[in-house]
Amino acid sequence: MTTSISVGHSPDLHVDVRHVPMGRPVEWLGRGWDDFKAIGAAGLGYGALISILGGVLLMLGSTHLYLVAAAVTGYLLVGPVMTTGLCELARRHSAREPLGFDESLQALTRNPDGLLHFGGVLALIALLWFALSAVLLQSAFSAESPSLAVVLWGGAQTLGTRQLLGYLGCGAVLAGVVFAVSVVAVPLIIDRHATASQAIRASIRATFANLPAMIVWAALIVGLTALAFATFLVGMVVIAPLLGYATWHAYRDLIA
Repeated sequence: MTTSISVGHSPDLHVDVRHVPMGRPVEWLGRGWDDFKAIGAAGLGYGALISILGGVLLMLGSTHLYLVAAAVTGYLLVGPVMTTGLCELARRHSAREPLGFDESLQALTRNPDGLLHFGGVLALIALLWFALSAVLLQSAFSAESPSLAVVLWGGAQTLGTRQLLGYLGCGAVLAGVVFAVSVVAVPLIIDRHATASQAIRASIRATFANLPAMIVWAALIVGLTALAFATFLVGMVVIAPLLGYATWHAYRDLIA
């Protein structure tokens, strides 16, 4: 069954949101794994780049628990944008078009305005989160944000267990918001030339129309991402392209 909705201000873009079974995200991972094996080196290249970026962020944030949490949160925020090339590779594989790293970059030129604006939305969310973090630390959790000296050279860890759990809980809420606005946003932008606002609205509608499946999908993403971090981001070389390809198949199932 499908529910027909119109998103955005453009009368030229009409989006149908499908209802999918709760267990469908497992199939998305299966199809993503098939893509991973077929596409090969180009996807591994993206996985390596994403892994290196994550390592740099964690290294910069390793001087303070607050900065570690902020770095992980920032990494998750830019994740949807980093999957652009991977979604393009999955699209090309489905369409039997040439595969390669250079070909995947064509996704950036297909709808640059939409991607740029969507990236700007995520950047704004990140800035709001960092501002909120300072407020939470200084008021609600009675902890201080790290000074510049601590950022550069390290120092005492000022977050207790209660503060850290509360901080991470707020981060989880933020991650849920980002998930809801981005679940099909990037594929919709590059495949149907949607604007950022159209893609975000479609993502929100798809999320709330399929809450059981979206909870499973979010849990799989969190679990696999945690596994990648547990391997000091070595596993991200495989997990990042797997999730990127699966995102394309999620989009194909959720959006008619």
